[in-house]
Amino acid sequence: MNPLLKEVWRAIDPERLRTMFLEMLDIYSPSGKEEDLQLYLEEHLTAAGFAVTRQVVEEDRYNLEVTMGEGEPWLYLVGHVDTVAAWDLDEYGPKEEAGIIAGLGSADMKGGCAAMVEAFVALATALPADQRPSVGLLLVVGEEENGDGSAAFLQKRRPPWVVIGEPTSLSACFAHYGYLEAGFVTRGWRIHSSLPELGHNAVESMLRVLLHLGKDPLFDRETSGLVYSIRELSSARAGFVVPDRCEAWIDLHLPPEMQPGAVQEAIRLRAGEGKNFIADLNLEVSFDFASQGYRLGEENPIAGELDRIYHKLGMPLRLDAFRSHSDGNLFFQAGVRPLILGPGSLETAHTADEQTSLAEVVAAARIYAAIALCPPPDGEGALSTPLPSQ
Repeated sequence: MNPLLKEVWRAIDPERLRTMFLEMLDIYSPSGKEEDLQLYLEEHLTAAGFAVTRQVVEEDRYNLEVTMGEGEPWLYLVGHVDTVAAWDLDEYGPKEEAGIIAGLGSADMKGGCAAMVEAFVALATALPADQRPSVGLLLVVGEEENGDGSAAFLQKRRPPWVVIGEPTSLSACFAHYGYLEAGFVTRGWRIHSSLPELGHNAVESMLRVLLHLGKDPLFDRETSGLVYSIRELSSARAGFVVPDRCEAWIDLHLPPEMQPGAVQEAIRLRAGEGKNFIADLNLEVSFDFASQGYRLGEENPIAGELDRIYHKLGMPLRLDAFRSHSDGNLFFQAGVRPLILGPGSLETAHTADEQTSLAEVVAAARIYAAIALCPPPDGEGALSTPLPSQ
């Protein structure tokens, strides 16, 4: 354990962190509209003495990057500042009660971002410049849509390790599920709704296809490990008629070893069987996004350091696989090793009840600071020349 850690932990200010977290939650920052929050964070980091670099993603959208120490960072703390759209624009802001802070993005992942910023400020406050570790802080846009912020960063830099503060209830996830997005469209014949036998109901066909798909062993939640959710189901709206079009979207989260291509083929085959029991079935199946999961393994230097860090904090270290999609998949595909670890839980993320405890956010700041002070794994003390702009 780094002997400087005690000084850094002493520099972490829970009240400063609480104030920043609440102020971040009070700034609405859905994907595509992150600039107000980035301006706030830029001001906060600049006031702490950091030189903040803006990395333009597109007009009025940019990542924020801060580094410390000598040479290229071996590790970046990575957080996304965007959220999903608010359930209610009058009710998205923070609420605090008995140490629990609720609000849009409190778990996913403004709590993680606040903890990372506080960890960085504490490192700079407690340590003279020549004793600061070679690490970076990256606050990205666009994770909730297409990951364009992280993709822009990866065009220029690919550090050996990143820690991404997605909500894991502080479990350390060295494994990550893959993700597949499947789209289905059925088409029928529109007719007055009092004469359904003369038309073809696209909604009825869709329901029958989805029910048939759900009977495949691949979708048995008890045995396959695959997690799927029918996210959207919508039809053409044209008054008092049999609908002639229906669209459905399914989210599929794949265990780390499961290949997206194999799942796509299984879905196409199973859905195609619908022609055997649905007369005149007109069905289109598409896959708009696919990402392979990964398993880094728990026998690595970072895992060993985490065991000591959690012991020093008096906390049990839990290892898990991150079950949702995140920018971790992008980093892994680019050759970077991502650890997913953050405050809050997926159970409330993206819901009107989203929340996390201030105690978890403070603990996350201590964990992030301790990881930053870990000795770089062998051969990872510096990076090669940053990748050229593309």
